[in-house]
Amino acid sequence: MSENRQRKVSGRPILITNPTFFRGHIMSRTLVTAAAPLAFSLERVATPIGTMLVLTDDAERLRAVDWEDYEPRMHALLRRQYGKGAVQVKETPQTSYATRQLLAYFDGQVDAIDDLAVALGGTDFQRQVWQALRGIAAGDTVSYGILATRIDRASAVRAVGMANGANPVGIVVPCHRVIGADASLTGYGGGLDRKRWLLEHEGRWRAARPAESLARAA
Repeated sequence: MSENRQRKVSGRPILITNPTFFRGHIMSRTLVTAAAPLAFSLERVATPIGTMLVLTDDAERLRAVDWEDYEPRMHALLRRQYGKGAVQVKETPQTSYATRQLLAYFDGQVDAIDDLAVALGGTDFQRQVWQALRGIAAGDTVSYGILATRIDRASAVRAVGMANGANPVGIVVPCHRVIGADASLTGYGGGLDRKRWLLEHEGRWRAARPAESLARAA
């Protein structure tokens, strides 16, 4: 480290001690404060299809939902969407509201996750696709082509598929409800076995709803 400058280390200020010329301007004893990283809390949650990772911010908004056996991918998505070193993840033993609602989902109350708050990084296009995913009702599926049409980007099927694959908040932002044009399951970041389980779980819930409504009316 030279005597004229100090580089940023772990978010600490950068202190330039000696006057110097920079792009035609004189800087003298200038203090530049680097932005603090975003702080996310990580929970590891047992579910019928493996250990789920739930990442929330200080406002208890979901930032990621993934699987323990795909944890490196979760961190890679965070780096792509927020930037390297922009996120600090700390494990917590506390149970968030989001986790409680996700557990209710697995227990059969599938619509418990419908109103969970989500905050996302990514590009404008990616966020547009992810918002459209939340409009797919539990028990329904759509093709990538239909999803592209819903956001008025009918010719961008491939880009929609890539955005779908980059979704960091599984289940709540239900990328598993998107299938191939031939009704094949196609890919899923958590594995096809999990995608199949989630769709069958939601299908059973959807099929039982008319019976439950009739029973209440009686």
